[in-house]
Amino acid sequence: MAKFMSDALKYDLAREMGAAERIQGNDYGNLTSRECGNFVKLAIQRAEQSML
Repeated sequence: MAKFMSDALKYDLAREMGAAERIQGNDYGNLTSRECGNFVKLAIQRAEQSML
């Protein structure tokens, strides 16, 4: 995912989820499996919206 999304976009998605405070640099290891799934879901939704 890193090569397809900028760090700024990933942080923006995490902030939208309410999980930005648990991200340290590029380390998303503090997110739960559910949060990671929601993160991917948001990324896909954002990509789909940009295609319209």
